[in-house]
Amino acid sequence: MPAQPVPLSTAQAIALGALHGPAELLPISSSAHLALIPWLLGWDYGELDPELRKAFEVVLHAGTAAALLITLREEATGTRKSSRLRAVIAVSTIPVALVGYALERPIERRLGTPLTIAAALATASVAMAWADRMPEERMGSDARPDDALYLGLAQALALIPGVSRGGATRAAARRRRFTRPESSRLSRQIALPVIAGAALLKGIRLARRGLPSGARVPFALGAAASFVSTLGSERLVRRLEQDGSLAPYALYRIGLAAMVLKRLSGQRP
Repeated sequence: MPAQPVPLSTAQAIALGALHGPAELLPISSSAHLALIPWLLGWDYGELDPELRKAFEVVLHAGTAAALLITLREEATGTRKSSRLRAVIAVSTIPVALVGYALERPIERRLGTPLTIAAALATASVAMAWADRMPEERMGSDARPDDALYLGLAQALALIPGVSRGGATRAAARRRRFTRPESSRLSRQIALPVIAGAALLKGIRLARRGLPSGARVPFALGAAASFVSTLGSERLVRRLEQDGSLAPYALYRIGLAAMVLKRLSGQRP
């Protein structure tokens, strides 16, 4: 008889939802944490059907996106009043939309292992620390189309698990000599349409495909936990951004990558 599919644990769904909010807000890669934390803890999350796991991660993004629409409403209002910023956001979505449409699944299949995620965590950390050494000279209102393209390419790179959308875009903005606070603000502003749009499109696909029996409650609780954790951690994240240095996040990411490599080395015969 074929093996019964592994069900999604309600407790794990809630825990991963609670983790997703701050991991998405901070430049530490939510995709890396969703993959690595269950693996490091020995959970059976990694044994789920890949399509079920992908669907669950869609609802976590939906919960985070809903919370961000609330917490960033003032910034969204400011964006609507600035034609220059609207143009920057629009241009920055083009690279990630094109790359995501063409390469999202191949990237997930080939670059979603613990080893490749650890490599992405470490490599992107070096890039973040290097970019953060640039002078702080520019404000977000100075952003130009070439800045938008640079930020958009950074968002496209963040499709690689472990890179981090927030880390890549903040590093890109710092490389373009935006101040640290303005880099954080630009990162949030260009990320929200991508997060919301991706959650909407994938949610439509999920609705057409439907959920397996018994998955509705874990999915709903995971989305709720993601929503609440995003709301709850947003103020703390803003305080952490007052200094804005990317160095602590780079060190944390390298530490997580080192834990993965240590675990992998212990599994070798």
